[in-house]
Amino acid sequence: MNLVSISEAAEILQSAKRVMVMGCSGSGKSTLSLELAQRLDLHYISMDRDILWLPGWQLRDRAEQLDLMVKAVAGERWVFDGSGPRSMEIRLARAEFAIWMRPPRLSSIKGVLLRWLRYMGRVRPAMAPGCPEKMDLEFLAYIWNFERDHAPSIEEQFALNGQDVPVLMLKSHQETAALLALLHKAT
Repeated sequence: MNLVSISEAAEILQSAKRVMVMGCSGSGKSTLSLELAQRLDLHYISMDRDILWLPGWQLRDRAEQLDLMVKAVAGERWVFDGSGPRSMEIRLARAEFAIWMRPPRLSSIKGVLLRWLRYMGRVRPAMAPGCPEKMDLEFLAYIWNFERDHAPSIEEQFALNGQDVPVLMLKSHQETAALLALLHKAT
């Protein structure tokens, strides 16, 4: 994995046209992705909203998901927010830069709980229409076990398909804030 520092990332982001943001639910990836899209004048693509879900929390057919993803990454200027290691190869093939949000699991759990309280019964901006915010034990278990169950696959995808893509790993909200502060200074 081609890891870079926060200051190197801020420099790269000044000219990056295609940015992939990965991380566990509640890690802050959608919030950061929306902020980057606005600051860098890039199109925001949400895996949840634009690829995975149909109204009523119905998962799209896998073939349709892949087709939508291929079409989305064909664009010239985007920030793509999503976690799925199974589809990373498609996103990495076009990404110029990647950010991997990796805060401690309790931080992600807190993020999801706060998001649930904020959007309870409503659809948040990064989610598909007709999919109001919800919470259950299965979702919390997914977050709790994300590092164990998904991080090895993400690392493998970076090794196989993203050797030339610079990666910034953010492990706290303070690191995310530091990146945004550096971007603010540069713009």
